[in-house]
Amino acid sequence: MDDTVVFNARIRTMDPTRPRADWVLIRNGSIAALGTGAPPEAEERIDAGGRLVLPGFQDAHIHLLSGGIDLATAAYLYDVGSEAELIATLRTHAAAKSGMAMVLGSGWQAGVFGDHNLTAKVLDQAVSDRPVLIYDSSFHNACLNSCALQMAGVQDMADPPNGHVVRDAQGRATGMLHEEVIPLVANRLPQLTEEDWDEGLRAGQAHANRHGITGVLDARVNALEARVYGRAAANGHLTLRVAGTALVTEADTPETAVARLSAFRAAHPGPDFHVHSAKFFMDGVYENRTAANLHPYADAMGGNAPCMFGADQTKALMIALDAARFAIHVHVIGDAAARRAIEGLEAARAANGPWPSQHQLAHLQLVDPADFQRLRGLATANIQPLWARFEPPYSDPSLAMIGEGRWPDVYAFRNMLDAGADWCLSSDWAVSTLNPFEIIETAMTRQKRQDDDPLDPFFADQALTIEECVQGYTVNAARACWRDHCTGMLRPGFSGDLIILDQDIFAIPADEVSKTRVLLTLFKGQPVWRDPEMA
Repeated sequence: MDDTVVFNARIRTMDPTRPRADWVLIRNGSIAALGTGAPPEAEERIDAGGRLVLPGFQDAHIHLLSGGIDLATAAYLYDVGSEAELIATLRTHAAAKSGMAMVLGSGWQAGVFGDHNLTAKVLDQAVSDRPVLIYDSSFHNACLNSCALQMAGVQDMADPPNGHVVRDAQGRATGMLHEEVIPLVANRLPQLTEEDWDEGLRAGQAHANRHGITGVLDARVNALEARVYGRAAANGHLTLRVAGTALVTEADTPETAVARLSAFRAAHPGPDFHVHSAKFFMDGVYENRTAANLHPYADAMGGNAPCMFGADQTKALMIALDAARFAIHVHVIGDAAARRAIEGLEAARAANGPWPSQHQLAHLQLVDPADFQRLRGLATANIQPLWARFEPPYSDPSLAMIGEGRWPDVYAFRNMLDAGADWCLSSDWAVSTLNPFEIIETAMTRQKRQDDDPLDPFFADQALTIEECVQGYTVNAARACWRDHCTGMLRPGFSGDLIILDQDIFAIPADEVSKTRVLLTLFKGQPVWRDPEMA
């Protein structure tokens, strides 16, 4: 019998029927008992040293595999602040990855680079003899060098629905791509090997486990990624649980969407990897002016962007997918996109009746106050609090487009929760950090870390409490991933997924939370991350 006891601990179980304990016994991967006082005997004894123990965290909107691929294969461009730095970073990375057929990079900031100053000619200065493909920090924009432009035949490509090739005054492709044209182009370029994908998964899992993550919802999984996850699950190589979302496109009919996603779901039933969600992109991002607003953009450019699905199409697709018992997971940035998604989900509820669907609206950057109460009982607010702060130059473009008069409606998480919305917290990694403690701190302070010289809080009245944040990463996130029957709290019969922290995040100032380290992560009772302090 495989027994492990974690003792001398301050355990917050997140189970309302038994909130606290001093020890937890894990047997054959599941929690056998919790208690106070003297712990039982066990083959493996882990002394928590009086530290805080919580259920393993779950990230309910993440791009785990693509983020892991970035760690393993791509140049890190998140901190690049000038053209010279970009060129130097790519050149160094290309030399280090000389065996790869294509040079990859990710993370350039739209507040620094954009259509006007990032082109193939710039990337050619770094690498000219191999194709280069680099994504911005949102992954809604990308740029190619000249070699990649030619190899993919971008010059002769027509814009697909919800995608755009940026061209100069003469109609020549500049190298910049927006939205749904990006995967079309990427498929024409050299592909990663199966070994690259497996390495990426190992890197992503290790990064997540180090930060206390034992379950995720990968917010866009294609057939190739599902194969990688499925292979790892079959071989016992997953160190966390993965739920996947399958993409619904503008070209889908209700019949094609249900048929394709049902086959996808049937091929990956779990328990450690399963497909359970239908993913919609209802709009894009402010960084490339594809966020859909109810009112024209407030900056000098004006204009607006349409939702990526029409009103009737949204309702028809959501009614059909809801009837087929898919969770519906919708990317919404602007308030028009949020309203369109809400109307679609309301139509599905009216047609099919309620069921424990865990439909979700992700991001919710701008929501009209009239729509806050419509979320109650309809959809979980899947939020990424890290962005709810002033952070020039990155926050400046979107705030200018929204207009100062509407800033109070940006990332208005307190208003959503007070209106009765269910919620979970997530990262959207690799778009932002994966570290839940940095994210929690921002949710509580609405500003950057103190060490980063923060500006004034971004509408401090919209802050969340530490209790709400932890619930959002445990109980509520597990429910969003359809595994709250066995994870999300520490309870007999539940999986032995837990974390030991180096400090009590319930007892320290909010601006100290980001400094928290995970000392031990157990997944099914087995250590998948151990800090040297716990050796």
